[in-house]
Parts: sequence; structure tokens; C-alpha cells
Amino acid sequence: MPQRPIEVILTRQLASTLAMPVFLVDPAGTLVFYNEPAEAVLGMRFEETGEMPAAEWATLWSPFERDGTPLGADRLPLMIAVAEGRPVHGDFWIRRVNGGRRHIEATAFPLTRVTDEVLGAVVIFWEAAP
Repeated sequence: MPQRPIEVILTRQLASTLAMPVFLVDPAGTLVFYNEPAEAVLGMRFEETGEMPAAEWATLWSPFERDGTPLGADRLPLMIAVAEGRPVHGDFWIRRVNGGRRHIEATAFPLTRVTDEVLGAVVIFWEAAP
């Protein structure tokens, strides 16, 4: 695991203490961490997945639109926040590894230093009403 900027390390530490699901990526979209409440929604513990590139985690949880159309990682609020450096809110569905479906609402924001360097992004998400 590469050494991460202090802001990412502190964000991971904060996420580990929060009651809401949190997912953290680096500037390339590589999964850095998700917390225990996120594990309950995603159906896998972070210790089982570890860090992984966006193409891998997007396939693992298979995000899709209401009509079943696959949703590429680049269209997820988290990845838009990284790419465009702005907060994004949206909703989508995921397929868990066990085949279960979850409707997700998500608010993502970039992690940006005062020098405007984008360090990654964070998404806070929850299961939406059916």
C-alpha cells in the first residue's frame, strides 16, 4: 500500500468512526477505504476487498440505473467528484456479490488541498427508499 497524503489518512480515520456509510478513493479512483456501515450496504468487509482500482470495484458491485442499464464508474457521483473537482449527488442501484440489489443515494465531494491539488474523493451514501 503506497503512503497516502495526511489528508487522506485523516479522512480514513474520520470515516472509521462515523455511523454513516463512507467510501474513499484516491485521484485515480482507486478504492482506499470504506467503513463498517458501508460494509453492511455493500455486503463485503473492507478486509476482504482491500484497495482496488475503479474498474474492479465498479464491476464487483455492478452499479446500474433504474431500468437496469449498467452505470460505468465514470458516471458515479464519486468519480465525477474526482474528475470535475466538485460535489455531486445522485442515486443508482448496485448488485451485491450475493446477488441482492440495493438502491443507493450518494453525495460525493472531492478531497482538495488549499493548493487545489485533488487528493481523491469521499462519498457518503445510504440505502434509498424503494
